[in-house]
Amino acid sequence: MNVKITIIGIPDRLPEFSSELRQIVKSHRIFSGGKRHHELVQCILPEQYQWIDITVPLSNVFDQYKQQQEDMIVFASGDPMFYGFGITLQRELPDLDLEIHAWFNSLQMLAHKALLPYHDMINVSCTGRPWKALDTALIQDHGIIGVLTDRRKTPNAIAERMLEYGFTNYRMIVGEALDGPNEHIYHLSLQEASKRNFGPLNNLILIREKQRAKLHGIPDSKFHILPGRPKMMTKAPIRLLSLAQLELQNKACFWDVGFCTGSVSIEARLQFPHLDIYSFEIRKEGKALMEQNSRQFNAPGINSFIGDFLSTDISELPSPDAIFIGGHGGKLEEIMTTLDRKISKGTTIVINAVKDTSSDEFKRVSKLLNYHIEKPLLVQIDEHNPINIITAKKV
Repeated sequence: MNVKITIIGIPDRLPEFSSELRQIVKSHRIFSGGKRHHELVQCILPEQYQWIDITVPLSNVFDQYKQQQEDMIVFASGDPMFYGFGITLQRELPDLDLEIHAWFNSLQMLAHKALLPYHDMINVSCTGRPWKALDTALIQDHGIIGVLTDRRKTPNAIAERMLEYGFTNYRMIVGEALDGPNEHIYHLSLQEASKRNFGPLNNLILIREKQRAKLHGIPDSKFHILPGRPKMMTKAPIRLLSLAQLELQNKACFWDVGFCTGSVSIEARLQFPHLDIYSFEIRKEGKALMEQNSRQFNAPGINSFIGDFLSTDISELPSPDAIFIGGHGGKLEEIMTTLDRKISKGTTIVINAVKDTSSDEFKRVSKLLNYHIEKPLLVQIDEHNPINIITAKKV
């Protein structure tokens, strides 16, 4: 684009523009924004102005922008560079000549109105996004978390999820229709927020009231397990060593094949909350175990699948760069071959082999697939059989 776009952030009311901004508005003819922005500013726009509504699909809006021969002004809510329209414009029109005049973003305004110091606040957005960013902030136990909501991830839905996964050490401040005539600010417990309905324009700040105890290695005795099968779980020292071999601090997507109780996935979620985790288990009992254990240990966001891994449709799932094979049911070659078609160079696979047959098979298939095999770690815990922790990398 050869024209310049100036984005002016405004509150949810008629803004009191400085003389500089009034002059900028007066000198333009082409304007754009949402319907609400148009209602707020139309009384200060020059005569014979042209307005481009920002509506979905946004591709139509950008096409209109590209056709313009004059510089234009876009009105946006708050700070256009805070999860806002300015970022979208930069992404869609990377060569754009852009100028920003920002107002306070909605979380800043809520902190101001609640007299809340917010210099340490972690900001996350649930607006049209998955739960991951909020889950990560909660697992990391941040002291103050600002949250942008939407029509599905409302304050009461957020409170319900936090209660479900045991994040009861927070209280909530909800800002509704900030800076507008129907503004309300609520200070609520999670229980109170979960039972309340809020207006459509809101955001919230979570305040931690006490720190949660953090575990580095969850005690085995605390897990719900398969009835009568106490050995069917990766023990804590083995879990931690296996996760260390996977180098998850440098990875983005982790798959746990044969999760059983969910112990490896849950440990990974708590130690490395940035990960996307996908877990697979053939036993139907695994569904309840994963749900019970992930809630008990405050580990939301694990994507679990029940059924034979070889029959599971993995085509639409993101490719893992770290894999733990906790169970294979005698089909290790088929599982590794299926995984090999999904993964890229550098992906790490770890298996815990109790029997020599499993160890030998993993090494054989790894060589067949041209993986680099690292020196195994032989570990024995108490009276349990020695376990070979074997790591292979796709080269």
